[in-house]
Parts: sequence; structure tokens; C-alpha cells
Amino acid sequence: MARKNQKAPWEEEEEIIWVSKTELKNDMIELQKLGEELVDLKPSALQKIPMPEDLLDAIKDAQRFKNEARRRQLQYIGRVMRNIDPEPIQAALDKLRNKHSQSTAVLHKLEQWRDRIVDDGDSAIEELIQQYPNADRQRLRQLARQASKEKTAGKAPKASREIFQMLKTLNDEAI
Repeated sequence: MARKNQKAPWEEEEEIIWVSKTELKNDMIELQKLGEELVDLKPSALQKIPMPEDLLDAIKDAQRFKNEARRRQLQYIGRVMRNIDPEPIQAALDKLRNKHSQSTAVLHKLEQWRDRIVDDGDSAIEELIQQYPNADRQRLRQLARQASKEKTAGKAPKASREIFQMLKTLNDEAI
């Protein structure tokens, strides 16, 4: 019979993983930074992130606080986050950031289309019509002529803005 404090020779030994204080502290700092990112979000974006109710309340409190109270509340948020799994929260934050960068890329693409339409005229409009068949060709040509006139006269780019809005509408309809 084996002693109480000894394992039988056929039992596997458990591997003990030692974690230094520095690693623990760095992990806590990372959780606190994650909490700070959550505090900086707008309420509509915050609702899309899966988290416990107590963490959500702590974040809403931190959004109201200033200076020292905010710093202490951020530390508290980091302490609350130690007891939960931060992976779903981090994944949701990454998804929000990516969505923002995707929409920025789409807007840049539309700006390039607008510039091509103003500079190249009919050839760019034909390419656009191939990509977006329901685009109003006649209206785009009118706006392109008007925008190039505004550009040479140094006037405000009213027609260019209207072209951009048309492109944005076409892109939204295509999605």
C-alpha cells in the first residue's frame, strides 16, 4: 500500500509549470490594456462583444470616470478579467477593428473610381457600367463633365461629391 504523500509507481507524474511573477504581471497588464480598449469603445460596439454582466458594468463605470478614478477602475477591470476567458472578447475586438479597416478600404476604392471617372471620362464610366450594370450612365457622364469643369475652374467639387455618393449607393446595392 502506498503512502499518502507518495504516488504509486504506475501513476503518471503531473508536470508542474512554473510561471514567474514577471510573466503573471505582464499577463495582468495585457488584460488591463484589453479592458482599456473596451472602455474606449462606443456603447453600440460594446453591446456586440460577449462579456459577463459585471465586466460590462465596470466598463460603463470607467467610461464615466476621469483621472485617478478611471485609472483605479481600469485596474479593477483587469482584475475582473483575470477570472474570465479573454479569447472571445479579443476575437470580437479584432473583428470590429477589421470591419472598420474593410470599410475604409472600400471607401478608398470608391474614391479611386470617382477620380478615374472625373479624369478619364467615358472609358472609366464604361468599366464602371460593366461592374455595376444598374448605374445611370447618362447621369454619370453629366457629373463627370461638370466635375472636370469645376476642377479646372477651381470651384468646390460639388459634382465629384455627387459622383462619390452615386458610387457609394451602387456599392451598397451590390452587397
